[in-house]
Amino acid sequence: MTRDSNLELANLQKEIGNYIGLGKDNLVFNFDAKGKHTTLHVITLNPNHNQSFLFHATTGSDKLDALRTMLEYVKTYKERTSSYTIQWSARGDSGLQTSYFRAKNVLEALDKLFYDRDPNSITVFSVILNPIS
Repeated sequence: MTRDSNLELANLQKEIGNYIGLGKDNLVFNFDAKGKHTTLHVITLNPNHNQSFLFHATTGSDKLDALRTMLEYVKTYKERTSSYTIQWSARGDSGLQTSYFRAKNVLEALDKLFYDRDPNSITVFSVILNPIS
């Protein structure tokens, strides 16, 4: 019996979503193949303020390898990262938004906030390292 790689891709994406705690409607899996490597960016979609943010990026030899690497990351990322709260506002929007990120440091949390957008499109008001629970 031949292996259906599309089925395996879908199963890995579903498993990653389950670990993160988000369904398929709130996650985007962006693959970028360059040479012998494929980079996977997992993007979270927040329906409350209609914004997307980087969850994490991994690299593999192909899509399946990048997804397997991401799955290994999501199984243990809470033990290896800190929780940050970022309060921000989009340019032209008077409302203050609050988003939560897991990152190894403040700079990585901000990189996830600003991923794939003009840095001048968001004003950051505060970045807080959350207490360990």
